[in-house]
Amino acid sequence: MISLIDEKGHRIDGRKLDELRPLKIEVGILKNADGSSYIEFGKNKIVVAVYGPKSVHPKHLSLPDRSFLRCRYHMAPFSTDTRKHPQPSRREIEISKVIREALEPALILEEYPRTGIDVYLEVLQADGGSRCAGITASAVALADAGISMRDMVVACAVGKISGQVVLDLDDREDKEGEADMPIAIMPNLNQTTLLQLDGILTPEEFEKGFKMALNACRHIYEVQREALINKYFGEDESGEE
Repeated sequence: MISLIDEKGHRIDGRKLDELRPLKIEVGILKNADGSSYIEFGKNKIVVAVYGPKSVHPKHLSLPDRSFLRCRYHMAPFSTDTRKHPQPSRREIEISKVIREALEPALILEEYPRTGIDVYLEVLQADGGSRCAGITASAVALADAGISMRDMVVACAVGKISGQVVLDLDDREDKEGEADMPIAIMPNLNQTTLLQLDGILTPEEFEKGFKMALNACRHIYEVQREALINKYFGEDESGEE
């Protein structure tokens, strides 16, 4: 079995155990959407578009006391090593649901009764951790659309490879590792909106990984914040409160 960590404690891509991949977020990249964003998280490349609040179709889905949130996570046929079928897979349907449930606690949907808000995530290139990157980018696009929010939502994953707890697994680490734990939080409210675990971690490994993910999420939140400030106030204001 090939070790995913070398004798110096570095991973195959050269990162330290607690190091994130390079992150870039842009806001308002689509002129025809009410809100939009683009994220590059390592080799992940994802575009998010938000439409709404608007009339719900079909109408029986409308809710009298709040807006109806829909999320569609879709991987482009060219986003993976082998061509993916264009039709939504079970995994994409499941991740769409997970993303909606991670975002909903942050949205004040009661302000928009009998309406719908649609969030479309198009994965142009996937390299592990695309659901976390998608959640992070979706929160930015929702803010860009002017949707009332209690807080932003940021996400990243921790996992276990070659017996070590590591941050932000790439595709190979995700496939060959021993555990993967995506986490999403509202950073200012200190509330968790997503916690999944695929694999087995000891209680000590879980606690170490959770703290590692929280610290990473707070760094990602600063990148979200700077991207929004750059869009609405210009780059000169990004370092100011």
